[in-house]
Amino acid sequence: MSFFKERNCYLKNYNLSFIDKIKRFNYKYLFLICSVVFIGIGILYSAANGHWQPWASRQFLRFLLSLGVLIFVSFVNLRIWMKYAYWIYGIGILLLIGVALFGHVGMGAQRWLNLGFINLQPSEVMKIALILALSKYFHSSSLSDIHSIQYMIPPALMMILPVSLILMQPDLGTALMLVFATGAIFFVVGVQVWKFLIVLITVSGCIPILWSFLHDYQKQRVLTFLNPENDPLGAGYHIMQSKITLGSGGLFGKGFMESTQSRLNFLPEKQTDFIFTVLSEEFGFFGSASLICLYLIIILYGFYISFRCNSFFGKVLAIGLTVNFALYVFINIGMVMGLLPVVGVPLPLVSYGGTAMMTLFLGFGLIQSVYINRDMVIGRRGSIEDE
Repeated sequence: MSFFKERNCYLKNYNLSFIDKIKRFNYKYLFLICSVVFIGIGILYSAANGHWQPWASRQFLRFLLSLGVLIFVSFVNLRIWMKYAYWIYGIGILLLIGVALFGHVGMGAQRWLNLGFINLQPSEVMKIALILALSKYFHSSSLSDIHSIQYMIPPALMMILPVSLILMQPDLGTALMLVFATGAIFFVVGVQVWKFLIVLITVSGCIPILWSFLHDYQKQRVLTFLNPENDPLGAGYHIMQSKITLGSGGLFGKGFMESTQSRLNFLPEKQTDFIFTVLSEEFGFFGSASLICLYLIIILYGFYISFRCNSFFGKVLAIGLTVNFALYVFINIGMVMGLLPVVGVPLPLVSYGGTAMMTLFLGFGLIQSVYINRDMVIGRRGSIEDE
């Protein structure tokens, strides 16, 4: 990919004032993000039968806090994020180890750290930390480096370590997201397609072995995905009700706060993983398509920002974070439509949840930082010191 070939750049003395950063802030991108958030708050209000409690009001407060994080992160110099990328990754690994040692158990999984004022899910933080670390690693690389198998071992290990810790929790959905996001970064930096094919063939051949390591409930999810009608009142109940809810909305939906499946509690986890079906029942195909279009615009905007950036670190960072966001959208919507197994991935910016929203806004803040500092050029050596 010629877009990524020229990396022999030098570091310019590039420091923006606070006023300059405000002027260069991408307000259109922020408006799109906030639009999706307020759609989510409205759906949470409807899912609670017209009450702000217990979901909509808390989600709004989390949005305000997350917005503050986005603004703070976006105004931090991009070189600072590059300088501390490995440190952030290391902290993420320590948090995952902390979960394994004394994590909080909820819904049959040990995925959270109870910090008193909040239950932190470190696997969500690792999605950002891994992308930061990989972006720094590949910043100083050349295509000849990337074509070397030895050079690709460290980033592969960067991915394998957190994925292994997350699978222990267990959290297959998040682990797969880390794998796919890493694969996307490998692709855009120039890893040859034949290497992906070798990995794909190898993994396919190991499926019988990998199957034996899955937990019983994970095996059940796969079997239910293949044939949900086999147990419609048991393991297949979630996806069957999800499909019924999606279909009941028709083209234009039943109207705001008129969703019968949600109000009669036929739909499980309506405020988290299956909230897309509530929107579909109330606003129909056109409402669902409108939300998907908003998501698509946000994703395309993220890629646009990556192409505008002069530093290779910024390019890879923006692409990796945008792909991470796109994976949320693709997996959740595919899951509730029965196109993918149910793996517990929330609908980004819409589903009820604190850690997911915070980390998503952290990612958006980093993308804003890439945009604000888009004219910065960081040398191939990865130096962060001004000349």
